[in-house]
Amino acid sequence: MRVGIPKEIKDHEYRVGLTPASVADVIGEGHEVIVQTRAGENAGFPDAEYVGVGAHIADNAEEVFGRADMIVKIKEPQPQECKMLHSGQILFTFLHLAPDPRQAEALLASDAIAVAYETVTDTTGKLPILTPMSEIAGRMSIQIAAHFLEKAHGGEGLLLGGVPGVKAGKVVILGAGVAGTNALQIAVGLGANVTMINRSLPPLRSLDALYRGRVQTRLSAKSQIQEEILDADVVVGAVLVPGGAAPRLVSRDLVKRMKPQSVVVDIAVDQGGCFDTSRPTSHSEPIYVVDEVIHYCVTNMPGAVPKTSTLALNNATLPFVLELANRGPEQAFEVDPHLRNGLDIYRGVVAHPIVARDLGLPYEKPNFG
Repeated sequence: MRVGIPKEIKDHEYRVGLTPASVADVIGEGHEVIVQTRAGENAGFPDAEYVGVGAHIADNAEEVFGRADMIVKIKEPQPQECKMLHSGQILFTFLHLAPDPRQAEALLASDAIAVAYETVTDTTGKLPILTPMSEIAGRMSIQIAAHFLEKAHGGEGLLLGGVPGVKAGKVVILGAGVAGTNALQIAVGLGANVTMINRSLPPLRSLDALYRGRVQTRLSAKSQIQEEILDADVVVGAVLVPGGAAPRLVSRDLVKRMKPQSVVVDIAVDQGGCFDTSRPTSHSEPIYVVDEVIHYCVTNMPGAVPKTSTLALNNATLPFVLELANRGPEQAFEVDPHLRNGLDIYRGVVAHPIVARDLGLPYEKPNFG
């Protein structure tokens, strides 16, 4: 199989689909790899390293898309990339289709096979490819919030961890999944006053035992969310419905009543966000203000730390890349139900039931025979 690695074109997206080490493994299995020139440069992987392991360097994205049987990317394809996909071509990347009907329409029209990193599962039902990016985004969310709490960046001039004799800032985290617990780890490490809100008790019990009362835990309910958020300096949205749109937990009215110059970081914005006031932003223009509340809603947060992110992501994606290349997509889906769970679009139909539901489109189980 011929595997193509294009250069990412989303705003300030510096990650790359495969590292030179991963490319060496793919080539070692008997496949060909085409890498767009400078695709890995900003993540610390120059063209020479790809050439050194046997990859071909292409001058432009058109050549990569035109020649490859499988495209391995990082972020959802932009409109011009969707136009370059061709019938039967495999696209393996983050898609986040539920809040993006235009992308879904373009992928359906392409007749391509689109496999989403964020819906691939493992034997425990977890999301092995999404997990490392959620870890990074969760950890970044607190350092980002601390930055924008500074007066020079529009915040209330608060040191999140406080100092002796001055109380620490309050962080409220919505969702005790991977992103939320990683945000919690950093917030506690900085010395913040932290409250974790989750819809089920078992994760809260585990966190209470782990942090020995250092973290306040609350069960997710409208009244409890309201009570905690009105007193917060930072609110992190880290709620996930695999493949589906994020639930809206914080209303516009509640945002209006939050502390002036407090900070919202919505990690869930890729899936539509969990604040009524959330809208996607970019690393070029990461924030906006609604009712005196600073909103950070960058859709590719880990792109800011591309070397760490690319290495972490390749640890998770490479086995699936090899499986798709070695078996071909149809056989791979037949033998691996976890990879099959990543299949969102299959040759003109929506092949994931939750994605179909949230897009308001019919679901159709593919026939691989």
